[in-house]
Amino acid sequence: MPDPRTPFTPIEIDYLATQRLGRLATAQPDGTLQVSPVGFGYNAELGCIDIGGYNMSSSRKYRNVEAGGPVAFVVDDLASIEPWRVRCLEIRGVGEAVETPEDSAAGMAGPIIRVHPRRIISFGIGDLDTEPHALRAHIRDVN
Repeated sequence: MPDPRTPFTPIEIDYLATQRLGRLATAQPDGTLQVSPVGFGYNAELGCIDIGGYNMSSSRKYRNVEAGGPVAFVVDDLASIEPWRVRCLEIRGVGEAVETPEDSAAGMAGPIIRVHPRRIISFGIGDLDTEPHALRAHIRDVN
């Protein structure tokens, strides 16, 4: 039975645990987008992604999140190149700038960006038997 505290499937949680780097997209005040490589951790207690970094609160991405607007976070890799097999987890949602987190899974002290999922798109995770070109994305909205 799925854990009601998390919007992620067990396979997606296992995948996140094997990865160290993701990319966070935020909207700048002028409406342009910024994408930054970031370290992250899955916060099992809150069912979200915690993103930390050096001098996080002075970063453009942190200020973008403080200003509001949607965020997107992607973790992806190649399971193999023969055949070409992509795995991807995209999380679209709401970003929260947390100055003094008491429950961070980001892996370092200090301010974090917390990504609260509203839509999850996973592809190729946990399915190594299906022909790569026959794989279909698993897309779902989160309440």
